[in-house]
Amino acid sequence: MTHVTLPRNSLKLIVSSLTGVRSKKTGMSHGQEPGEGADQDVVTGLVCQEADLKDGQMKEVKVGDQEVLLVRTQGQYSAVGSRCSHYNAPLIKGALVGDRVRCPFHGACFNVRTGDIEEYPGLDSLPSYKVKVELGKVYVSINKNSLKLTKRVKEMCSMVPGIKHTILLIGGGPASLVCAETLRQNCYQGRIIMVTKDNMPPFDKPKLSKAMNVDSSSILLRPSDFYQQYGIEVWTQKEAVSVDTADKAVKLSDGTLQHYDQLLISTGCRARPLDCPGGDLKGVTLLQRYEDAKEIHNACQGQKAVIIGASFIGMEVASYLSDKAASVAVVGPSRYPFEKFLGPEIGKMSMQMLEEQNVKFYMNERVTEIQGENGKVKGVLLKSGRVLEADVVIVGIGVIPNSDFLLGSELEVNSGKAVIVDKLMRTNIPDIFSAGDVTSFPLSIRGDQRVNVGHWQMSQAQGRVAALNMLQKQTKCESVPFFWTVLLGKSIRYTGYGEGYTEIIFKGKVEERKFLAFYIKDDEVVAAASLMFDPAVARLAELMATGHVLTKAQAQADDLSWLQM
Repeated sequence: MTHVTLPRNSLKLIVSSLTGVRSKKTGMSHGQEPGEGADQDVVTGLVCQEADLKDGQMKEVKVGDQEVLLVRTQGQYSAVGSRCSHYNAPLIKGALVGDRVRCPFHGACFNVRTGDIEEYPGLDSLPSYKVKVELGKVYVSINKNSLKLTKRVKEMCSMVPGIKHTILLIGGGPASLVCAETLRQNCYQGRIIMVTKDNMPPFDKPKLSKAMNVDSSSILLRPSDFYQQYGIEVWTQKEAVSVDTADKAVKLSDGTLQHYDQLLISTGCRARPLDCPGGDLKGVTLLQRYEDAKEIHNACQGQKAVIIGASFIGMEVASYLSDKAASVAVVGPSRYPFEKFLGPEIGKMSMQMLEEQNVKFYMNERVTEIQGENGKVKGVLLKSGRVLEADVVIVGIGVIPNSDFLLGSELEVNSGKAVIVDKLMRTNIPDIFSAGDVTSFPLSIRGDQRVNVGHWQMSQAQGRVAALNMLQKQTKCESVPFFWTVLLGKSIRYTGYGEGYTEIIFKGKVEERKFLAFYIKDDEVVAAASLMFDPAVARLAELMATGHVLTKAQAQADDLSWLQM
């Protein structure tokens, strides 16, 4: 008999039910044995026979109106919420490896016994339900109060006045937010201050290039009362301008000085500006803030848009504007978009997808000047001499780590301005940690090669690790990079770290826009990308996370059953 912990308010299961429907007169479930009593606050359903699932299998079932993910591992049944807490993807389509299921869409992982989130993106855990196996039948019980809940906020403490300890978080992105939440989940009751240059608290930044006209309230990662409830101070429209590591103080852009006991640097990166004549003309825009996305959306309606840069930001913006602007042109330095990162085949396919929506590409090109009239952009002069008419120019040519405020301090940064940390997210200065896009860190799946990875999921993972190590709960960052890009509603998913790959092995056909790509280096699979091939990338990420070394020979094999191991 297997028991999974019920939500806190659930009462003990007394009765098993075939249908989960209660008698209006007695409150008993149909099929309940006489004399066993009834629990008015619990709905119970017979969901399957004990022999229906083998180890390593899962099934989506219904209890009442609630969809539940039923899982069997190591001979035991467990039941959790069926939808990923990130964007509500159906976990039944994901990858089950060991005791956790990984979302097929964006890679979040959940423990199937507890429902706890163990890998990001997303913030919340899944509800977990009580399972009872009796006489070869499997029953799942749900507290009535939890019937409509699809996710669960982990239990957190709040600040206790009088505790003289302050943790200062510089930056208002995912690393800072997860750090703050992890501190409260682990009973840290001191003061937490988050400082952000944005106008609003942490928000879902990846959406800005995919859905540029969203309402600000719809992309907030937490509502404002969440921060109040858990004693997390959020200071908006402020930046750090210097750090005094000896006095443990940070000078802010408003002139104030904030002391800290422990510090997290999670300032992310800023968009690299265009370095050519005319780059400061009105109508030349970088996409960094929520306000930038709204401005681009409004300015491009029925206008001529030129996008400089053919990587992920540029391509997503081109996709978004393809049915809104009068014309969209993309300028890139390589033969195809994404070529260095994803390879020429996927780059060519991506380009063709947008060309079918009348996006024009000018590849193997560079911008030499932004031409203007009366201070406003009018055209883009390319190295070839071609001039592209433009009302709006969007620049997406890479990023620069936000670490300039550390100049003059003793904090170690690399030649690319990224803050150097170890696997515990510690810098070279005691009590100063760093997480997110601003860091250079040792990547476990590449033998601790030092890398800078700008993935949303990795920032969240590092924020959690930093918090645990602040509390002296020694934890290494061993997450596997996972990210996605969306073009015209189609998602390309990617996991691993493919820099320096020498070969790509494809399953499926890129030209048919349904494929799985393995990136090979030194006869090993170091990364994978897919389109319409779920949950292959999610499963591969889990195999990498559990230490499996995946070989070129496995990738070449016609039989991919090894992906199921």
